[in-house]
Amino acid sequence: MGTRMKTMLSYYAKLAGGTWEDGQPLTPEKAETAKKELLIQIGFFQHERLIHLIVTVLFAVLTVITLLANLFLQEPLLLVLSLLFLVLLIPYIRHYYLLENGVQKLYEYYDAL
Repeated sequence: MGTRMKTMLSYYAKLAGGTWEDGQPLTPEKAETAKKELLIQIGFFQHERLIHLIVTVLFAVLTVITLLANLFLQEPLLLVLSLLFLVLLIPYIRHYYLLENGVQKLYEYYDAL
């Protein structure tokens, strides 16, 4: 999904700059078509962002619960489990960060079109 977001951002950055993909100036009709396509892409990315927010929050809650349980129970397996959750949480946070910032940038491109 990160590659797709980067592709969309570069594509719509050109369009927001006023040029079509073949270097021609952007006409109002082409701009309207691009806005409709952009709205569809934004919808896809919003859905993806919501799913990743839910997963990220779930992993954050599980990490905190296992860390607290490890403080009280002091089991070595709980420490391993909390470390595994933490290792998974970091990429989820990074991916959600990219999605969130990418969608915000797509909003700006929509406004520019």
